[in-house]
Amino acid sequence: MPETQPGPPEPPAFSAALAAVRAADIRTELTIGEIPAPGHLAPFSLALAADVAPPSHASDSVLGTGRFVLLYDPSEPEAWGGGAFRIVCFAQAPLETDIGIDPFLADVAWSWLVDALESRGAHYTAASGTATKILSTGFGELADQGDGAQIEIRASWTPIGAEVGAHVEGWSELLCMLAGLPPAIEGVSLLSARRAGRE
Repeated sequence: MPETQPGPPEPPAFSAALAAVRAADIRTELTIGEIPAPGHLAPFSLALAADVAPPSHASDSVLGTGRFVLLYDPSEPEAWGGGAFRIVCFAQAPLETDIGIDPFLADVAWSWLVDALESRGAHYTAASGTATKILSTGFGELADQGDGAQIEIRASWTPIGAEVGAHVEGWSELLCMLAGLPPAIEGVSLLSARRAGRE
């Protein structure tokens, strides 16, 4: 069996970023772990998956889910806005159907991302992404599920500075905000997905 060729050595900047991510202060409501990272987006990467777990006395259903990917390319791709790091994140949470049809929901959800990063002191540039409302109706054998709604955010940005731990903390805050949980940081207003667009 042929030997697998070792990959390039891990740059010190990426090693430091990994240590910062793994030392981040993550919300306790999250079940989080490392998953295989996409290998085609950058020479070096790390990926996390998280679920917002319900209280122990509640049902087993997940209140929200997400992915966080840290990319590192020392060539600083132009599309990244002049940085060697790029963060890609995904966050999704179920909603009550009447909230899902709110015309302002996507705008409010994107503002939650901005607020979550700001609350953790995560500075960035070249942000882009989408906030998507998903409405569904069950038919046939799924008719019992009735109507449902979800909010989904896909975003990427280039962190400013080498401290990326604050960015994974902001992502964890976003997941909990979408799930309607109170903020962990004092002074951050309670933003609940169940009240979106009704302030």
